[in-house]
Amino acid sequence: MQISGGSAVVTGGASGLGRAAVERLHAAGAKVVIVDLERSAPQAELVVKELGKDVVFVPGDVTNWEDVAAAVAAATELAPLRIAVAAAGIAPVGRLVGGSAADLESHWNATIAVNLLGTFTVLAKAAQAMADTHPQDGERGVIVCTASIAAFEGQIGQVAYSASKAGVAGMTLPAARELARHAIRVMSIAPGLFDTPMMANVSEEARASVAAQVPHPARLGFPEEYAALVQHIVENPMLNGEVIRLDGAIRMGPR
Repeated sequence: MQISGGSAVVTGGASGLGRAAVERLHAAGAKVVIVDLERSAPQAELVVKELGKDVVFVPGDVTNWEDVAAAVAAATELAPLRIAVAAAGIAPVGRLVGGSAADLESHWNATIAVNLLGTFTVLAKAAQAMADTHPQDGERGVIVCTASIAAFEGQIGQVAYSASKAGVAGMTLPAARELARHAIRVMSIAPGLFDTPMMANVSEEARASVAAQVPHPARLGFPEEYAALVQHIVENPMLNGEVIRLDGAIRMGPR
């Protein structure tokens, strides 16, 4: 699908993987709506200022259907909605034993709500809008979800996180099968260890240690590499219904 001339919605677009996707899609000619929490407004507005025309910030919570609907509506006002990238997510750590029941429940509910329900909400709302557009070169739209290698090799403390990302991976194929009749493709990217704000509080020693576990290249991934794959997915019509690992061949150990 051609990126230029259409609009895109990117959740979590104020920073990290989402911001890189915003920059890449804008450079390729898309009009982009950044969706992120109100507290991320300063970061989002900085992106808007740097990129200028055709980039809009719509504050919203991906767990709120109305917020996502508003962002999708904003994108359709700019141009036909062709692309949705669900990059918003959280990665808290929580163990099954040792904490309070209330904390464990809160940890589970928040992680599932943002990572799984939030992705499903974007998927549903974007698909509804795309289905009403006219096809372009035989396609109406592409939706890219963000899973994680933790969906396959979750570590200790990642039960909720791994479950949420496994859910994203699991809904990719059935969503693609359902939306095929509307000429909408669905793909997921499962990033490995990336240099994003989620890694900001990790010490340099720990960052170097985990980077060394990546077979090749032995480093953290760059958000721009995630964004490059987003662009390729959009532009390659045979990519559909699959989860692509973007991880330098790492297979995570238990801790």
